[in-house]
Amino acid sequence: MRQLGIPTVLDRLIQQCILQVLQPIWDPTFHKNSYGFRPGKSAHQAICHAQQLVQDGRGYCVDVDLEKFFDRVNHDVLMDQVRKRVADKRLVDLIRRYLRAGMLDQGLSTERTEGTPQGGPLSPLLANLLLNEVDWELEKRGLSFVRYADDCNVYLGSRRAAERTMQTMGKLMGNLRLRINRDKSAVARATERKFLGYRLWIGPGRLVKRSVAPQAAAKFKQRVRELTGRSRGRSTEQTVGELGQYLRGWKSYFSLADTARIFLELDGWIRRRLRMTYLKQWKRGKTWYRELTARGLSQHAAASIASHSRGYWAMAGSSGLKIAFPNSHFDSLGLPQLGVPRLRNRPVRSRTPGGVGGRGRN
Repeated sequence: MRQLGIPTVLDRLIQQCILQVLQPIWDPTFHKNSYGFRPGKSAHQAICHAQQLVQDGRGYCVDVDLEKFFDRVNHDVLMDQVRKRVADKRLVDLIRRYLRAGMLDQGLSTERTEGTPQGGPLSPLLANLLLNEVDWELEKRGLSFVRYADDCNVYLGSRRAAERTMQTMGKLMGNLRLRINRDKSAVARATERKFLGYRLWIGPGRLVKRSVAPQAAAKFKQRVRELTGRSRGRSTEQTVGELGQYLRGWKSYFSLADTARIFLELDGWIRRRLRMTYLKQWKRGKTWYRELTARGLSQHAAASIASHSRGYWAMAGSSGLKIAFPNSHFDSLGLPQLGVPRLRNRPVRSRTPGGVGGRGRN
């Protein structure tokens, strides 16, 4: 859990005004390889840049993760950078006061001696200002890097050069009184590290491709579990509506992934998860039998499922449930698909049609 510093409406308005004045002045001085929270730049551009660096032969990565960056920014170091760029002492004093503004948590006020409060409009700009010094130092040393906010990857041609660069990064961050998280940072092949939720891999013809990182897929599944949880007390239609919003945003962000298979697998997993929620809404036995026959299953198939003692997840994957709740059912509810199957209207084939253990489309 990260602490968020949410300003009052008036403070947010003032910070936004400061941002609109300072950003057009400061942003042109920032390094081109910095992509986070900048006009005209995005995470997708950062990922594509990293892909190009690896394609050019820089197969090793110095993956630097800063320990609680937004909570550990040193005010004195940051304000030195602000003073170099802002001549108006009143504005400098106002920015410092925003940095030191106390936090109200459960009725208790606590002072802030370090960090830039996440949630304020000024924080991303101040974070880029602080790390801009590191960017230009890396440029001076002839190193190829990509940075998005506090996520910075340096790409090199050999492991030995990467290990030396990791030591350099430690010194550069130390000069800013920032600490590298040694548990999350590493020197490795670029294809072994994730960056902004993506992982690079080598495809046919030695072309570098993009895929969804396993960690991102795991977080995705955890969020879907939360949205489809039984304790939420929502109908399936409401659940699908809320789930659809999340899926559309996730699909848009990971639209750069070159691996279509993972999207089809996640689609099948989501539908199986929703089929399981139906089963959990009904009581085993007669209710299962009644509901399944009402949805087109034969009496024999419905009885086979209703009398089975397997767990909910196993039952949700049966061919009988796929017949009762086909893909078209979820399409009618407005559930978006992450992937597009190559063959539409493909017939379902199963070892035991309408039974428990058959195989078919998810």
